[in-house]
Amino acid sequence: MFVSIDAWHDATFDRIAEAMVADLPAPLYTVVDDADVDLTASWLRAGFRVRRREWEYSVPTDPLFTGLGTVRPPSDVTIVPAGQADGVLLRELDRAIRDEVEADVGWHSMPAEVIATPGGDTIGDGSKYAVAAGPHGYLGLIRVVTVIRPRIGLVAVRAGERRRGIARALLAHALETLHDAGHAAAWAEVQESNRAASALFKGIGARPMGSNLELVR
Repeated sequence: MFVSIDAWHDATFDRIAEAMVADLPAPLYTVVDDADVDLTASWLRAGFRVRRREWEYSVPTDPLFTGLGTVRPPSDVTIVPAGQADGVLLRELDRAIRDEVEADVGWHSMPAEVIATPGGDTIGDGSKYAVAAGPHGYLGLIRVVTVIRPRIGLVAVRAGERRRGIARALLAHALETLHDAGHAAAWAEVQESNRAASALFKGIGARPMGSNLELVR
């Protein structure tokens, strides 16, 4: 459960926080702009602690800037464009990746979540996903959602297929598609402790634009 307080004065914030904490079940979470020192201090007074920091990146799409123009998947891997993936295989891949993440760092460490439907489906709109297909099934996926600006919501590869350049190839495909559609940049969030993801985005010229703190009580 995520909570928020909008108050002009510290004393008012503290009264609302006290009532909120007494009335709602733990754990409680909130998200604060890392640059908002005063609001962060208010939540710390209320007994919250910093759980993680999430960096926001502006990601260029032009291959001249990213250096991804010549990137191709491994010889036994094919990139299936968004909207063309088999729905059953896509959901099997999503479930397998979620189970692997949960067994490792825990899915709670991911910057974004897709809420499961009553039937347990965590894909929703399959047209937002491009996938990497191998000889025996799908190996990785990337999700891009465009509302006001394109947002890369997830890049993930099966544990046994990592370090082969598949994530980089998926990113190259997605960014090239966005560039061809006229988008100069995309948006992405990366947890500070995720060194592999940070290195992936920094390596293609992504610029940190700010950061958010997730706090928990």
